[in-house]
Amino acid sequence: MTTALITHLACLEHDTGPYHPECADRLRVVLAALEAEEFHALVREQAPLATEEQLARVHPAAFIQHILAIRPEEGDLVQLDADTFMSAGSAEAALRAAGAAVMAVDAVMEGWARVAFAAVRPPGHHCETSQAMGFCLFANAAVAARHAQAKWGVGRVAVVDFDVHHGNGTQEIFQRDASVFYASSHQYPCYPGTGAASETGVGNIVNVTLAPGTGPSEFRAAWRDTIIPALDAFAPELLIVSAGFDAHKADPLAQLRVETEDFVWLTDVLMGVAHKHCKGRLVSLLEGGYDLHALAASVAAHVRTLMAA
Repeated sequence: MTTALITHLACLEHDTGPYHPECADRLRVVLAALEAEEFHALVREQAPLATEEQLARVHPAAFIQHILAIRPEEGDLVQLDADTFMSAGSAEAALRAAGAAVMAVDAVMEGWARVAFAAVRPPGHHCETSQAMGFCLFANAAVAARHAQAKWGVGRVAVVDFDVHHGNGTQEIFQRDASVFYASSHQYPCYPGTGAASETGVGNIVNVTLAPGTGPSEFRAAWRDTIIPALDAFAPELLIVSAGFDAHKADPLAQLRVETEDFVWLTDVLMGVAHKHCKGRLVSLLEGGYDLHALAASVAAHVRTLMAA
């Protein structure tokens, strides 16, 4: 099965300032890990710039223009909230990240890849309709889902999110639309404070909260017993994964105890769902993960499993 790797070096030019956890080294270690010989079969593509039309399926024009107009001088930063910054290269990086998500959808729908992984930054799942936040400038997964519906006529799109932080942005964008499904396992309480089990949208939102210190067995049970049955019931025609690896026990930004092997298990389970409902079509987008060694190992394990499934 052909697996595409979509990225762009412009994503390295998004400078978040010294000591920021969402730094360019995150993408550097991921791309270095995916240069190993076992990954030579990946079809490697350069992420295009997302168009304003593609972004506007999710974000109002005024918000898009506001973000794209922030182009500080080289070396300067503009702060959007407590932890979200933009540098001279951030606008292009954000367009490439969203563009990679769009290309990943095109890859699996056109059939030149069955599975696609977008190794990009900034991440996207915290960005709401009109609010950049939580390191995120555009809602990459939501842009991908709306592109699948608009261009390819996909009736039901699911986004599943195993990042340790709840994807408040994806949920906010989807919560009133039964044609899209969003499910997340995440530490709670934790940033951004959303994602209670009672948040169910129009029956299309599933949140499973995990207490600090939760380990592999509870993490797997959340997916096996709650999320996967709901996902099967929704029967998506396309599966998009918000692949954040910060639930790893080594990650400094949260307190779950997930192991790399758990990401392998979950990736295999999600590929099973994709084969059952989506003709094997799955798009995976990099979200969080802030311990560089754990991130590189977890992404490698994730992509290795995608290639083998």
